Amino acid sequence: MSAENKQSPRVMNFLIVDDQDNMRRSIRAMLKLINYGKELHESPNGKEAWKFLTANEAKIDFVISDYAMPFMKGTELLSRMRSHKKLRDIPFLMITAEANKEVVAEAAEHDVDAYLTKPFVTASLEHKIDELLARAQNPDPLTQHLIQARDLEEKGDIPAAIEETKKASAANPKSSRPFRELGRLMLKAGDMPTSLKCFLKAIEINRLDVTSYHYLGQIYYRQGEIDKAVGYFAQAMEISPRHSERAIKFARLLVKKDSPAEAEKVLKLILKNNPTDTDIQEEIAALAMEQGLYPLAIKCYRTVLKEQPDNLSMNMKLGIALQKGGMNNDAILHLEKASSKHGEELDLLLSLAQAYFDMNMVVRADRCSSIALRLYPDSKEARRILNKCL
Repeated sequence: MSAENKQSPRVMNFLIVDDQDNMRRSIRAMLKLINYGKELHESPNGKEAWKFLTANEAKIDFVISDYAMPFMKGTELLSRMRSHKKLRDIPFLMITAEANKEVVAEAAEHDVDAYLTKPFVTASLEHKIDELLARAQNPDPLTQHLIQARDLEEKGDIPAAIEETKKASAANPKSSRPFRELGRLMLKAGDMPTSLKCFLKAIEINRLDVTSYHYLGQIYYRQGEIDKAVGYFAQAMEISPRHSERAIKFARLLVKKDSPAEAEKVLKLILKNNPTDTDIQEEIAALAMEQGLYPLAIKCYRTVLKEQPDNLSMNMKLGIALQKGGMNNDAILHLEKASSKHGEELDLLLSLAQAYFDMNMVVRADRCSSIALRLYPDSKEARRILNKCL
């Protein structure tokens, strides 16, 4: 920890992140009561906090963040901070409504320094801050070795990083984290058998080490052992279903195993946990289209379009999904709107042609399929629709 961060919390700059105004005010009042914080800054969600942190408007020494927030939750904010060289060592206190298994596992996965369960009083907040800073300013041997391993890895010295991680494991054999890190480094070094043993050891020590389950799924997937891969991804999902990236990979594995119904359940769970994330909505919609899950794709595209009403590409994608799902009236509205920009794209022309034909608008279907065939002479689908129109 830097010399600045070794100062008293009284002269540190705090950032309070919570989507509830009253909660931010309450934490601010508590900090003022104990005279903690030279400057107190606030953000209404993780997305705004990330903008603030990376804009260098003020140097932040300590972050107090809520777990569940719209746009970007606390763990995603922390994950971004841990991946940023200038921000990764800032002490991070997570505030949670309940410390259930999922929250604890996700917090551990993202290396949360500490968490505090709502409701709490000023004395609890003060104690947790003091406890967290004491650990940060005087790290135990395990943490010291892992920090040294991280620095060595960043310098490209993987063998030395591995040796330092082994020292971390020896310093605390009951912690799963060194084995998890060792597994990752071994994988990076190309030693998959040893990596596998390390991740298996990690979950033997800690049954909630969700990251290790995730890596085990990846390793078995690479080895072509799909059943084992699915099993470990499923365990990771059971522990922490909110992790969208892992869940989407799990859904793709289920698709590969020819289990579309199970994949759809996973995709719907992701949407439930990320109702406002348009990037995730688009990714799920694309996978749903691949599998013919048109109602799910339509739902996702509508959600994105609600946020981006002028997005013509999204109008086209929604129109194609609606046509595939048999909703031709709505499909034509979106496809015609998108045609001002995407009028020469094959998928749009084919969907319009098919929608018109299905609605007995043969002249228009003939026109669209003729344009498609002129632009794409090898399109068998355009030829098929045109032949039906004759």
